[in-house]
Amino acid sequence: MKQSLYLGHEQGLHMTPQLQQAIKLLQLSTLELQLEIQNVLESNFMLEVEEENSAKDTEAKKTDEPNTDNADNPPNTDSAELTVKNETPDELPTDSNWDDVFDGSTSYSQPASDNNPDQWDNADSSGESLQDHLTWQMQLTPFSDTDRAIATAIIDSIDEDGYLHIALEDIHEGLSQSTQNAEDLVEFDEVEAVLHRIQQFDPLGVGARTLSECLIVQLQHLPTDTPYLQSALRLVQQHLDALGSRDFNKIMRQMRISQEDLAKVIALIQTLNPRPGADIAPAKPEYIVPDVHVKKIKGTWSVELNPDTMPRIRINKQYAGLIRRTDTSDDTNSLRNHLQEARWFLKSLQSRNDTLLKVARCIVERQRGFLEYGDEAMRPLVLRDVAEAVEMHESTISRVTTQKYMHTPNGIFEFKYFFSSHVSTTEGGVCSATAIRAIIKKFIAAENPQKPLSDSKIADLLLKQGIKVARRTVTKYREAMLISSSNERKRLV
Repeated sequence: MKQSLYLGHEQGLHMTPQLQQAIKLLQLSTLELQLEIQNVLESNFMLEVEEENSAKDTEAKKTDEPNTDNADNPPNTDSAELTVKNETPDELPTDSNWDDVFDGSTSYSQPASDNNPDQWDNADSSGESLQDHLTWQMQLTPFSDTDRAIATAIIDSIDEDGYLHIALEDIHEGLSQSTQNAEDLVEFDEVEAVLHRIQQFDPLGVGARTLSECLIVQLQHLPTDTPYLQSALRLVQQHLDALGSRDFNKIMRQMRISQEDLAKVIALIQTLNPRPGADIAPAKPEYIVPDVHVKKIKGTWSVELNPDTMPRIRINKQYAGLIRRTDTSDDTNSLRNHLQEARWFLKSLQSRNDTLLKVARCIVERQRGFLEYGDEAMRPLVLRDVAEAVEMHESTISRVTTQKYMHTPNGIFEFKYFFSSHVSTTEGGVCSATAIRAIIKKFIAAENPQKPLSDSKIADLLLKQGIKVARRTVTKYREAMLISSSNERKRLV
């Protein structure tokens, strides 16, 4: 094969850096966008944060500026007072107020004010774990060295719900293998005794190996004169499986109690905590900042971007003016490159805001019935419908609707919540899957707790309203809403 060189022209599609940056910003969430802006501000000195009241402060300074034409140039009292406040004297009078001399605000901390009452809400306040809570109680309990080692091994084996899923035999074997002296060998009875002492710790029932054991420990700590206490202990010890399957007739027959008494026994058991460890270290809440606000003004739905999420950055005029003053070409090229990157970034941000607002308005226009009447009025909507309406590609709509939230009078919803498939009706129309789920939830909420609706019965009720769905479809929607089956929803009252 002979090697040769070939020179020719070809046409192709390539993504420019500007387009790549615009696509990247478009798919970022609000928190991710703020981090990206912070990184750009640190890397590009041409960009700066725009102060909210910069324009108002400039006008106020012009208004408050003294008229030097009719005065003999009086001293600038404002700057003099500022100098006094910024400089702390060496000695202060005993009756002086510290706040009058020293301003506690710094460049990196925002002073507390009425305009920002929730400035500490997002602070990282990670509480103690369940193991820390139990270890603290263990240190306050008079244990021997051997019992303390056993308690430590047991506490380390407890999961976040407060249950001990590791067998005591395995813990005993591990402790025996770690002991070198024959005199320090741990007996199995000692491990079991230490476990019973840990189960008395706060929260009650922690360290239980089964749900029955957890509930029994909590019932044993109730006052002895508690009504139906003995019946509750017997039910938890012997008939907990039947209670889980809602076989109330079997429980009443074996325990020989009436339906009214069984209802009171179950009510007592429902006051217990089946997951004692979950209350010690609850999951950290996640705060959602909506990107768009939807309001009804004079009968018309208005869509506006959330001003709190819109970045307030601009090009630094002082640095931009240095391009004409530089002497060397290298400095000029560096300044121009940073200025061009800053302009591209601002243009990408503006494009992101315009696209977000355009898609949000299209969704509100299509889902006006949901805003007026709720989930049951939700219309079928897919990405292609919005893409054709705003003349964009479906991939762009998918990026815009991912991790973007809309604040409506009905609550805060992700953009993707308004998209759902459709189901044909008997009249030839279509119905949204979201509306069907809302109707199913409404049926279940109004059902007789003693005779819950089965999935087949719910499908028949939907058919009477003109919505033709199969039983398995009802099951899929019910499970998606985390609703139990009809057997598990059965109640005595």
